[in-house]
Amino acid sequence: MKSSLLLLALASLAAAVPMTSAPLEERATVSVVTSQGTIVGSSLLRVENFAGIPFADAPVGELRLRPPQRSTKDLGTFDATGVGPSCPQMFFSTEGDLLSSVIGNLLNTPLFQTVTGQTEDCLTMRVQRPAGTKADAKLPVLFWIFGGAFELGSPQMYDGSSLIRNAVSQGKPFIFVSVNYRVGGFGFMPGKEVLADGAANLGLLDQRMGLEWVQDNIAAFGGDPTKVTIWGESAGSISVFDQMALYGGNYTYKGNKLFRAGIMNSGSIVPADPVDCERCQDVYDKVVEEAGCSGSKDSLQCLRDADYDTFLNAANSVPGNLRYTSVALSYLPRPDGNALPDSPDILAKSGQYAPIPMIIGDQEDEGTLFALFQANLTTKADLVDYISTVFFQKATRDQVAELVDTYSSALSAGSPFRTGILNSAYPQFKRLAAMLGDLVFTLSRRLFLESATAVNPDVPSWSYLSSYDYGTPILGTFHGSDILQVFYGILPNYASNAIQSYYFSFLYTMDPNDGTPDNIAEWPQWSESKQLLNIYSGFSTLLTDDFRSGSARWIADNIDALHI
Repeated sequence: MKSSLLLLALASLAAAVPMTSAPLEERATVSVVTSQGTIVGSSLLRVENFAGIPFADAPVGELRLRPPQRSTKDLGTFDATGVGPSCPQMFFSTEGDLLSSVIGNLLNTPLFQTVTGQTEDCLTMRVQRPAGTKADAKLPVLFWIFGGAFELGSPQMYDGSSLIRNAVSQGKPFIFVSVNYRVGGFGFMPGKEVLADGAANLGLLDQRMGLEWVQDNIAAFGGDPTKVTIWGESAGSISVFDQMALYGGNYTYKGNKLFRAGIMNSGSIVPADPVDCERCQDVYDKVVEEAGCSGSKDSLQCLRDADYDTFLNAANSVPGNLRYTSVALSYLPRPDGNALPDSPDILAKSGQYAPIPMIIGDQEDEGTLFALFQANLTTKADLVDYISTVFFQKATRDQVAELVDTYSSALSAGSPFRTGILNSAYPQFKRLAAMLGDLVFTLSRRLFLESATAVNPDVPSWSYLSSYDYGTPILGTFHGSDILQVFYGILPNYASNAIQSYYFSFLYTMDPNDGTPDNIAEWPQWSESKQLLNIYSGFSTLLTDDFRSGSARWIADNIDALHI
């Protein structure tokens, strides 16, 4: 019965996902002259689109698994009328039990995974702007970093047209820019060989070079390079903080700041072991073995020399997201002593990040999506064993048991929250969902805000908790549901209108309350009262950010043992 309810819920969500196929009507063309050349884009429904603009040389051959090299070639007249390429993807499997199959099929819908033109030559930008924008418009810039567990994603999946049209209707036009960055083993390969070669965190370096491209080129599109706000969801949200913390907080380029504000939807600090950690080496060694490079004197060079399909299959042979190992990701940003000098939690606590105004928040039930695949966890002992072996090798079993004990074992507790004894897919589901959501998203957000307020008390921040999908069977207001509600505005209700209005105001003034409509509630700064804006489909209220305080205290006190 529970699986049937979940199937129904996910089927309805999949049906609501916007298709990405091109409309039948003819697209007009428009051109912009940049230092790279003349960029020819398309114009449709009051939005102009320029996609697939190269910002770096193709990371192939000797440039595979190396930092991006800035493109210096003259593009001449460049056709940017399509959707642009996608970097090689680490697709989710749809094999296994019903829950795995259902969620896998949902993630194969256009919103999450329909991408074309997968190629290593993928380091490109997509620019969208209101039709008729002139080069001297000096519009603020919203720089989007896509999510996808650092395993998949593409600017193709995120059409900013509806956001732009809604902003124009509120008198706040802006330029929407999205960056294509390497994911999976192409962008976040770990291992001591990678560290020694200076080839770590390549996806973050791609993002950074995309921000530099904006500084060099966005004025030609009518954007103001001094008014850039970086925005991301999930892995993209984690990337927003990583960009704030890159090089210990140095976010300048040619003497100018790369961005002035940040928005983080579901993700901030992820405590992580270094690139050459033990589990990191296991991932690297597995890829090397699958690529047939185990006997090579230089295994990293062997990976560079491998043909595309061999390397892709080898890189994707390790555990991925939305499987039994869940958010214990094989590929993610890790400290390398240079670009990412230390674990993000340490960088935040020591103030080694860009002190910019920020919005940060979560979905109420962040963990449900990631707890669908562990139906064998029927007892507390099973749950402790799972967390100990899959996630936190540095934590003792007693420590993990203490953490588990901070979450109630009652059937009425856990996530999806506030649903009583309902929605438990298996005996430990709601407890695990609550833990995963808190550790990766909700309580780590609070710990980050506490650190940020301590080291930069004068820098404003606003935080939220979304509850607009309350009542969705099994999932609740699940991780990623803000893409449907906020980014695409599938349901044009209060939640969608309010959040977009806050974001447009923030983009213009770095204050979400400055210029929002009268029917939108005042949003207090987090540091003033430790309150969250709790957003429902038809209204919002204020919620004190002190829930699950026992778990939060335990995580804060033991964070050194919780590095992934």
